[in-house]
Amino acid sequence: MHSFHYHQGNLLCEDVSLQALAKEHGTPLYVYSKATLVDHFTRLDQALAPLDHLICYAVKANSNLAVLGTLAKLGSGFDIVSAGELFRVIRAGGDPGRCTFAGVGKTAAEIRYALEQGIYCINAESAAELERINEVAGSLGLRAPVAVRVNPNVDAKTHAKITTGKSENKFGVDFEQIEALYAHIATLPNLRIRGVQMHIGSQLTSVEPFVEAVRKVAPLVAALHARHQLEFFSIGGGVGINYRQCLDSADAAWWEANAAAQHPLTLQAYADAVVPLLKPLGLRILCEPGRFMVGNAGALITEVLYEKSGKAKTFCIVDAGMNDLIRPTLYEGWHQIVPLAQSHEATRPCDVVGPICETGDYLAQDRALPPVKAGDFLAVLSAGAYGFSMASNYNTRPLPAEVLVDGNKASVVRQRQSLEDVLRGESLA
Repeated sequence: MHSFHYHQGNLLCEDVSLQALAKEHGTPLYVYSKATLVDHFTRLDQALAPLDHLICYAVKANSNLAVLGTLAKLGSGFDIVSAGELFRVIRAGGDPGRCTFAGVGKTAAEIRYALEQGIYCINAESAAELERINEVAGSLGLRAPVAVRVNPNVDAKTHAKITTGKSENKFGVDFEQIEALYAHIATLPNLRIRGVQMHIGSQLTSVEPFVEAVRKVAPLVAALHARHQLEFFSIGGGVGINYRQCLDSADAAWWEANAAAQHPLTLQAYADAVVPLLKPLGLRILCEPGRFMVGNAGALITEVLYEKSGKAKTFCIVDAGMNDLIRPTLYEGWHQIVPLAQSHEATRPCDVVGPICETGDYLAQDRALPPVKAGDFLAVLSAGAYGFSMASNYNTRPLPAEVLVDGNKASVVRQRQSLEDVLRGESLA
């Protein structure tokens, strides 16, 4: 489900005109739909209802306080990968006691902060990290709740830069080393075993890798539970999203013919496959969605600056660049791009490129778009995940504003940076 649609020729987010938002707040501009966030959380929560479960939203996907606050009010836990993300969760009203702390490079200061805040669990990714957690917990007079991330050596069959469950990836501990490592944890005085975690990758559009990983790891979890009385098994995130959204009747016809091939994985198929494998464990099941929760809830609005036609290409030059949305150049990520004013004119291929001084600065290549002119606005859809959260000030460009739409109301949930904001903290020698 998503909340972007054309009405009387204008693209809306829920009941708010994106053209009106662009004119009021300027571009580039991120716009998020609260209704989509609520819908995606609720549907996943219902799909996992047969299990004792906790959804821990992966904060790295989109860490805006309004997004986090919306999910916290729904009862979400949070999967964090830095002290900064935990700080954000707390500021947004989230409960540290419903947070897990992942990542291969936690510092002693971050571990200390997490323990002081009452983190639910620290998911360790190496034996050396466990020793560090033991030391820090001892200095605080605490027993740190820990789990180990298992690397099951399962191919998620997704993009190489977002697969995490193979032996050659930096994440987790090799499957064959886990039982011995848990036996060692039991001897460390300042650690308390709380669970087991895994995560095989992001943007999976087939249920088979999930099934393969759960089938491989579940017997290990059962054996560890018998020896160490576990509380939970975290199966990670990774459920993929549709990057082509249905916006009008023509799109609906396209989806009817192509949807299965584009996105065969549904929440129902996911739940039907994994719930029966997990229920016999008798443990709390943690799920850590990020992209699924926010990806289709967001769009990046950009203004057309110029069109340039050359011998080889036509370029549509816009004011949003790779510093605003890096996925296309970093991951070869594909985003649907549509005009805010609906057009039924014949399309022509062009590259949608930004103002950054890099050849890799593009939002789309060889994309079929209707003719546009300077001053027109485009929406880059499905930009709610890994959009703003990976944005930068490259080329000394201020970060864009962010807006959250709730029905017919729109709230600025992050002010656009000024140039003074960008330079704040710097000084001449």
